[in-house]
Amino acid sequence: MVLDPRLVLVLFIGTCILAINGDTDPNDVASLKVLFQSMNSPSQLNWNGDDPCGQSWQGITCSGNRVTEIKLPGRSLSGSLGYQLEPMSSVTNLDLSNNNLGGTIPYQLPPNLQYLNLANNNFNGAIPYSLSEKTSLIVLNLGHNQLQQALNVDFQKLSSLSTLDLSFNSLTGDLPQTMSSLSSIRTMYLQNNQLTGTIDVLANLPLDTLNVGNNHFTGWIPEQLKNIIQKDGNAWSSGPAPPPPPGTPPAVARNRNHKSGGHSPSDGGSSDGGGKKSGIGGGGIAGIVISILVVGAIVVFFLVKRRPKKSFNDVEKLDNQPLAQNEVHEMNSMQTSSVIDLKTFDTSATPISLKPPPFDRHKSFDEDEFSNKPVIVNKPTKVKKTVTAPTNVKSYSIADLQIATGSFSVEQLLGEGSFGRVYRAQFDEGKVLAVKKIDSSVLPNDMSDDFVELVSNISQLHHPNVTELVGYCSEHGQHLLVYEFHKNGSLHDFLHLPDEYSKPLIWNSRVKIALGIARALEYLHEVCSPSVVHKNIKSANILLDTDFNPHLSDSGLASYIPNANQVLNNNAGSGYEAPEVGLSGHYTLKSDVYSFGVVMLELLSGRKPFDSSRPRSEQALVRWATPQLHDIDALAKMVDPTLEGLYPVKSLSRFADVIALCVQVMSVMFHLNFYLVNRLYITCFGSLIEL
Repeated sequence: MVLDPRLVLVLFIGTCILAINGDTDPNDVASLKVLFQSMNSPSQLNWNGDDPCGQSWQGITCSGNRVTEIKLPGRSLSGSLGYQLEPMSSVTNLDLSNNNLGGTIPYQLPPNLQYLNLANNNFNGAIPYSLSEKTSLIVLNLGHNQLQQALNVDFQKLSSLSTLDLSFNSLTGDLPQTMSSLSSIRTMYLQNNQLTGTIDVLANLPLDTLNVGNNHFTGWIPEQLKNIIQKDGNAWSSGPAPPPPPGTPPAVARNRNHKSGGHSPSDGGSSDGGGKKSGIGGGGIAGIVISILVVGAIVVFFLVKRRPKKSFNDVEKLDNQPLAQNEVHEMNSMQTSSVIDLKTFDTSATPISLKPPPFDRHKSFDEDEFSNKPVIVNKPTKVKKTVTAPTNVKSYSIADLQIATGSFSVEQLLGEGSFGRVYRAQFDEGKVLAVKKIDSSVLPNDMSDDFVELVSNISQLHHPNVTELVGYCSEHGQHLLVYEFHKNGSLHDFLHLPDEYSKPLIWNSRVKIALGIARALEYLHEVCSPSVVHKNIKSANILLDTDFNPHLSDSGLASYIPNANQVLNNNAGSGYEAPEVGLSGHYTLKSDVYSFGVVMLELLSGRKPFDSSRPRSEQALVRWATPQLHDIDALAKMVDPTLEGLYPVKSLSRFADVIALCVQVMSVMFHLNFYLVNRLYITCFGSLIEL
């Protein structure tokens, strides 16, 4: 009998609620306590007890039993924001400006925020993509921090945003095209960053104030923005701007009577003395021009139709020009693949037969003209992909990486995975990075375009728990990826290769690692579009930084390498694969969840997923452990002995319940199970870390 996961969710939430007393919503209490601890437990706040609303905690505003505002500007707060703000679904105002808070801005933020002010702190890393889903945002102020990387936010749903301040950071890359959807924006501060490209995407926004000074913007300033923009410190193009593309509506200057009291230049038409308009208006001139164009087109059409045949030279001229619609019908009857507009064939859609139809040699060509032209029969033309090198990551040379890795010496080898070896790279400026050298058997030398496309896709993945790609190298047929380096190495080494200098992972750290990887998978599965199936989740691909925050490595790699499934299937038998992967060879979102459950079981037991040194009945970890997950006595005997019993029994039991949900038979597992797993962690995390 399989227990309905939805019923399990209700039971778990119920037990979590019972575990916390007080009038304030228990989710809000647990979230504020995690926030308090993450901010180094500031004594000046006097957050004591378990009832923020009833006890009137400083900076906390409530409505009923729900927290609605957290306003703590200028309180000399330090530390970070933690990882459990999302359950606070009634919070609309979060103001922690003018403090000394740092770290990355958490991906999980209150879902219904209207005002978010984190200005004048020390936040670093990327702006979280999750802000794309905060549809109620009116004011977003992240100015005066140390934020980096490209502005990877989708603004399409932020139609209520009125004020955006990202000034005085280190943001790079072009402005996203989705900024054109900011239909309510009035104030925008982007100055003192490293932004590039043009600002054309801002041209038609209803802005009153715009500051883009001290960036690397280029191109021309749109006419609509010239009266409001602060622009110094950029490389603007000089001279008159090029005309807009055909069909572009004319620029309309904004009426700013509320500021200047005058009329905009476009308010009135041309006048003559006493105000009489000229005899021919703009509409009349346009009508004349259009009439001339139409008549000219008709004349050209009949001249072309009267030509009995095309010469060979005419055809040569057409080779590099798109075909008019009426000519496409004619050319379909010819066996001249060089003339067919290949852009009409979408190779990613349903396969299309490129076999040319029979052609009549005498229909459009003279025989003597065409006989000298080579003809390729029944051979489809291969469309060469045009791949643009990514601009948001650095391109390294082979020489740079050889110097940094000691010519890829064994002493710098960090590990070897399914796709290649990873080396430690020490650069002159003191920066340490990790370099993955992809095996030629995985990505052959002649697949450079595929590699650049792979890099471009992976460079778009930004999450605090996903290892960040910072660069790449594609030279002399070699393909290398450069990632951020994490000092504490992999979770596999920490669990299974302890040395005299490392201490065992405490229970809090294990739960923190599980939660971080759950969030990384939620990002890959639910936020990325299309979803990214990792395919290779294992403890060796979970890297730990100095604070034991987990970072999932190789994210996206298996999704974009053409023969990745074959490579991974060749390495089967590790114990992480879901049963259906072994049967079909196909990876899915559900198989990722299964592998995640195996990692959790690894964290709980300290055992390897498959260990041939153990008795036969205990070699396969999932098979051995699953029957014991709901037996509290047997569960206690399964726990990693290095923990020495230092864990809360209730937390252990819930941890085991989540594992059971992940590794159950896939045929009865529905997709929302992973959503359920993540929500279980968020809801119960306060109880899970009790010691």
